[in-house]
Amino acid sequence: MDFQSLIEQYGYAAILIGTFFEGEAVLVIAGFLANQGYLKLAGVVVAAFAGALLGDQLYFHIGRWKGQPFIASRPTLKYHSQRVVRLLHSHQNKLILGFRFVYGIRTVTPFVLGASGVAPLRFLILNTIGALLWALAIGLAGFYFGKALELMLGQLKDYEMLILGGMVGVALIAWLGRRLIISLRRGRTGGCN
Repeated sequence: MDFQSLIEQYGYAAILIGTFFEGEAVLVIAGFLANQGYLKLAGVVVAAFAGALLGDQLYFHIGRWKGQPFIASRPTLKYHSQRVVRLLHSHQNKLILGFRFVYGIRTVTPFVLGASGVAPLRFLILNTIGALLWALAIGLAGFYFGKALELMLGQLKDYEMLILGGMVGVALIAWLGRRLIISLRRGRTGGCN
């Protein structure tokens, strides 16, 4: 199976799964692949929107069901939840609409919001709007990143595997760096972050 058939067959499912868990890097790469003609931009946005919305709704309801003890039992959630709680008290609607744009709190915010008693319908409505805005913004960023590279380099077909490898490498380095920072924080605080 060649690269194009692989992307055409599994691309949208990979976007949905990737954005269910985190997704910025997956979505930027998918936007770039849409620019290169492997995927449709509308399909990229729909898959990313669905993944982000479903993931956040699940995490929100786990937070509602498990509550504060669930957060307290997980050092990383507990550490980041303090920032989310501060934002929640002063900017609830803005937080729900925009949390996925704030690095460091994107994955913990739905848990905290669920455990904090935010109304499920309110979360659903604002989360739907926020997920759509995020999918559009980040998907378009990847798409126009490809356009910008075309302006600088011309036809990208000769470079696309190198570009994709670089994008995956940068995403992997960012993920490893984040894991290292979390590990160092745990070491400094005796595992209580």
